Amino acid sequence: MFIELTDLFLLTLVAGVIYVWYKGLAVRERALKAVESYCNKLDLQLLDQNVSLRALWLKRDDRGRLAPWRRYQFEFTTTGDQRYRGQVILLGNRLESITSEAHKFED
Repeated sequence: MFIELTDLFLLTLVAGVIYVWYKGLAVRERALKAVESYCNKLDLQLLDQNVSLRALWLKRDDRGRLAPWRRYQFEFTTTGDQRYRGQVILLGNRLESITSEAHKFED
């Protein structure tokens, strides 16, 4: 029994998609940990304990290599009444920035 070229191509394609999905989960987990640390440092409450992927591009890193650029969005609160949005950006596996909307602090 021989594997045809189309079967081999499809198998490689499926394996590639699974690999990219798995690596994406690891990067998402890194983004979530960075956001949790950011919120703890600023005494903010991360809502839903979640980050959601909003953009995915290919960009060059500091070494000139192409790497996936990902922008995740998260929501937080300071008072429990109002939701605010923030974003975290990763290039490859490296954290680039975390920003958040202006928000009210409790007195």
